[in-house]
Formats: sequence, structure tokens, C-alpha cells
Amino acid sequence: MNKKTVKFIAGGALTGAANGLFGGGGGMIVVPALERAGNMNALKAHATAIAVILPASIVSAIVYLWYGLVPLKVFLPVALGVLLGGILGAKFLPRISARTVTIIFAAFMLAAGIKMVL
Repeated sequence: MNKKTVKFIAGGALTGAANGLFGGGGGMIVVPALERAGNMNALKAHATAIAVILPASIVSAIVYLWYGLVPLKVFLPVALGVLLGGILGAKFLPRISARTVTIIFAAFMLAAGIKMVL
């Protein structure tokens, strides 16, 4: 196994742990990792992040549902909104420059960090 593959596995494990523990946030880890270690541009890194986070999110959702941590009255409408938003986002991603995507992503990360601190 080469060094790059080991980095991808370690980054994937960290991403999955963050996603499972925090209910999201794996993209904040995997996108920069894919850009640096995978030499991907921002568009490919974001698309790949979504694709690799999906299985972790499904597994986490099953565990959360199994333990009764998710109220179904909230889950179903939010899941529908996420599905529709995901489709729209995926359609818009190829039309946005890599720089713009990076700026928007950084703005969301900054806003999330500020909100958590305050």
C-alpha cells in the first residue's frame, strides 16, 4: 500500500468519525485533505467529499434511528429538504468556479465556527 493510499484511509477514518460524532462536518476535513493530498481542484474535492461522506451518513443515520435519537417528525421533512437541496447544489457546482466554491465553503465554515463560539 503506498503512502498516498494510507493518507486517504486515515483521512477517511477521521472524516467518518467526525461525521458520526457530530452528525456532520466531515466535509470540513475531507475537502481540504482531498485538495492537498489528492491534488484535486475545489470542484472535484467537493463532489468527491459528498460521494464519500454519503455512506458514512447513511450508516450514522441508521444508528441514530436505531437508538431513537432522531425524531421522525423532524427527520422526514428535513431529509426531503436535504434531498432537494443536494440535487440543486450538485447541478450548480459545475457552473461555479473553483475559487468561488472555495470562498463560499470558507464563509460557511467561518460562520459555523463563529456561531458555535457565541
